[in-house]
Amino acid sequence: MSKNQRTLGKKAIFHTQFFFRKFPAIPYIFKWLSISIIIGALVGTASAGFLQSLEWATNFRENHLWLIALLPVAGFLIGLLYYYFGKDVEAGNNLLIDNIHDPKEIIPFKMAPFVYLGTIATHLFGGSAGREGTALQMAGAIADQLTKPFKLDKNERKILIISAIAAGFGSVFGTPLAGAIFGLEVFLIGRIRYNAIFPAFASAILADWATNLWNVKHTHYHIDFIPKLELLPILYSILAGIAFGICAAGFSKFIHWAGALFKSKIKYPPLRPVVGGTIIALAVLLMGTTRYIGLGVPVIVESFEKQLPFYDFALKMIFTIITLSAGFKGGEVTPLFFIGATLGSALSLFIPLPFGLLAGMGFVAVFAGATNTPLACMLMGIELFGAECGVYIAIACVVSYLLSGHNSIYTKQKIGEAKNRRYESQQDKSVSDFL
Repeated sequence: MSKNQRTLGKKAIFHTQFFFRKFPAIPYIFKWLSISIIIGALVGTASAGFLQSLEWATNFRENHLWLIALLPVAGFLIGLLYYYFGKDVEAGNNLLIDNIHDPKEIIPFKMAPFVYLGTIATHLFGGSAGREGTALQMAGAIADQLTKPFKLDKNERKILIISAIAAGFGSVFGTPLAGAIFGLEVFLIGRIRYNAIFPAFASAILADWATNLWNVKHTHYHIDFIPKLELLPILYSILAGIAFGICAAGFSKFIHWAGALFKSKIKYPPLRPVVGGTIIALAVLLMGTTRYIGLGVPVIVESFEKQLPFYDFALKMIFTIITLSAGFKGGEVTPLFFIGATLGSALSLFIPLPFGLLAGMGFVAVFAGATNTPLACMLMGIELFGAECGVYIAIACVVSYLLSGHNSIYTKQKIGEAKNRRYESQQDKSVSDFL
């Protein structure tokens, strides 16, 4: 190499170093954009396949209702799978949250196929469950495999899991902005991890895009009439928010209580879903309706179109709590949408606001209270129902968030910033400490 070539090489290195010192965000952006593209493609594709499978399972069950009688058998097989082969991934979403707080071993990839099979079986045979838990666990298990190839350290791995949660949530519901904020907000009550904001948004948007490329359609909701923003509608919204917050806290408490009850009374884990499945199957037989099993999306849509009875939300809550507490797989969020939307629709009997608006408020507000993610839920409401109802959605979410206390469906959530002075001296504890 000639002297001129060496000089030119040194100048190139100097200019490169100067450029990166001048623009230090460039390497960070390039690195996390590359990771986010991979996460988005893989998680978006996984969500598309999962949603298609879920639609098939739901349609097949509704056309072959005799399958519901086999729910206890399906529960036993799910229980056996997790008891003998999946104890290290049984914690589900709480395992993801725990790894954000304190990253340990890489999440086993088997979490993805296990929760996928468990959730499809739950829905195929008539359990009442959602889809968010499955999407998040699939996303987390897939994304965490990138830790070694990209040589991510402990703090970078936290960002990776947050991005995976954002991608899973955003792609399964078609709400990428809400998904990004949910990933940033869900693990620590009252605080957001801003160093993950770019990869969380990039992963959620790219995953949603990938899901859409597979021509997977999401449910659309419509609110016919939104009243002018005045004092009385605001007061009515606060009243509704109180009801949603109490409902959210009740759901969180009862699902943990029921889970503890199943564990204390039935020592052999695979038998728990057998008992729970038997209760659900008998209830469906006696009631003569499948209205309260599965996702319940048709009933959610119905809540925006007419006033529904009060017992709808209560029965869905009971069916979901029994299903998930017994050990069936799925998520709590879509059932929470059902519970909130039907409760909101029923509240229109007493609260003089349009039932469609109250259904939309309840849809996201009960979820906000049960997961302590008010910002994500506000954005979700705007993405799903339009910006015109944004203020009403925000009021309901904030009030529900405050009224639900530090209860949560996720026991590994930690309290970063207490909601009120009563808990200020107990910050950084997990939600499970308060249950």
